Amino acid sequence: FSISPFRRRKGLPVLRLDFATPADLAHCRQMIRQGSRSFHLASLLLPTQARGHARALYGFCRMADDLVDQSEDATEAVAMLARRLDLIYAGEPAPSPTDRAFADVVHRFAIPRSIPEALIEGFAWDSIGRSYDSYSEVVSYGVRVAGTVGVMMSLIMGQRNPQALARAIDLGVAMQLSNIARDIEDDARLGRVYVPGAWLRESGCTPGDVLAHAACAAEAASRLVAEADLLYARARVGIAMLPRSCRASINAARLLYREIGCLAARQRHRGRAVVGGRRKAALVLRAIAEVPMLPGASTAPCLPEGQFLVDDVVKTPAPASPYQGFSGQMGWVIDMLMSVEGRKQ
Repeated sequence: FSISPFRRRKGLPVLRLDFATPADLAHCRQMIRQGSRSFHLASLLLPTQARGHARALYGFCRMADDLVDQSEDATEAVAMLARRLDLIYAGEPAPSPTDRAFADVVHRFAIPRSIPEALIEGFAWDSIGRSYDSYSEVVSYGVRVAGTVGVMMSLIMGQRNPQALARAIDLGVAMQLSNIARDIEDDARLGRVYVPGAWLRESGCTPGDVLAHAACAAEAASRLVAEADLLYARARVGIAMLPRSCRASINAARLLYREIGCLAARQRHRGRAVVGGRRKAALVLRAIAEVPMLPGASTAPCLPEGQFLVDDVVKTPAPASPYQGFSGQMGWVIDMLMSVEGRKQ
């Protein structure tokens, strides 16, 4: 793949990969704005360099999910994504904004191919209507569709420590559990049930009963939120291990998604859980205020279902850091709060 000559910034060389054009990055930015308000809001707290890479990551993940989900032949869609990964890792990405932007990310941060492959495997599980009988199986799904994103975000922010990666997996899985709790009924209408079958049997229900029995869905949502809370708490340690200027963003994502799950558990059958603009703003300010108080030590092991992701990063040589440090910024706080209020209006 092509690498432009070193640029100099403040006397220091910065390696610049040039797969993606400014238009490609703008495309990814628009995808996150339209696809996830919570992720977009949290991304505004990131330093400029990391923000662009995070949006590129989101763009590829969103593209891959949509390709599998909307295809008439999901098996072929998964095979197509594998071929596109071949090109990305060969340094010859397909002529697509998301592929070019993601190619910059994977080569700049030495992301093992097994990580996006695991992400695509999770999308493939959706396409075949895979069922999940145990909580561990649900966690395995969460590791693939969300824990992988947590690991890649950690690498984007320059953190490859196994303990930090384990906590990134915790956060990703917790977010996915919140999503599942919010979408129990909507998913069931599509024939997808992510609640562990064992939990449903304990409640005297079956996967087919989720829509018919409100109490069954409510109990499942509460249990999912409780499990997610344990992981959200563990994730705080990993956030403290990130560069200081990245911590508020990831903590905001943690609090925003936790709120989605809690709200879903409280308002079963009263519409989709949506966190209001003022509440989002309050949570973001809380996320910023909490940063100095984040705990800095943990002995918790990695989730067994996600250990393979950590192992693959550990055995992949780390790149020379493309960042010379993240500078602190405060202007984004005002921009972000104005953005929240503008959406509310």
